[in-house]
Amino acid sequence: MARENPDTSSDWNQRQRALSRWDNEGGAGPASDAAPDDERIAIPNLTNAELVTLRIRVIALENLMISLLAIASDDQLKLAREMAGYITPRPGCTQHPLTIHAAAHMVDLVERANHFRDSDS
Repeated sequence: MARENPDTSSDWNQRQRALSRWDNEGGAGPASDAAPDDERIAIPNLTNAELVTLRIRVIALENLMISLLAIASDDQLKLAREMAGYITPRPGCTQHPLTIHAAAHMVDLVERANHFRDSDS
């Protein structure tokens, strides 16, 4: 009978809490919302297998998004470009390289989708 690793549930809970904080990273929210240092939970490093799986999933999601953007209306494409502006740091907040790069990548996905759009439209 297979034994369940007792740390699996704890690791999952820690990852879920870490993911829930992503919305506030990179200048998306005020620093005062952050938990005090004594309340922060240590986030375990991802294993190589988890990193490979994550990379595969991101590639799949990017290509799925490109296929959906290729059939999107002009208004939807405009909205997708505008959404990139919402993840960049607000004025007065620290410019975070990851959010800046993510915003540029969103616009890049829209541009890549243009290669697959019908030229008749």
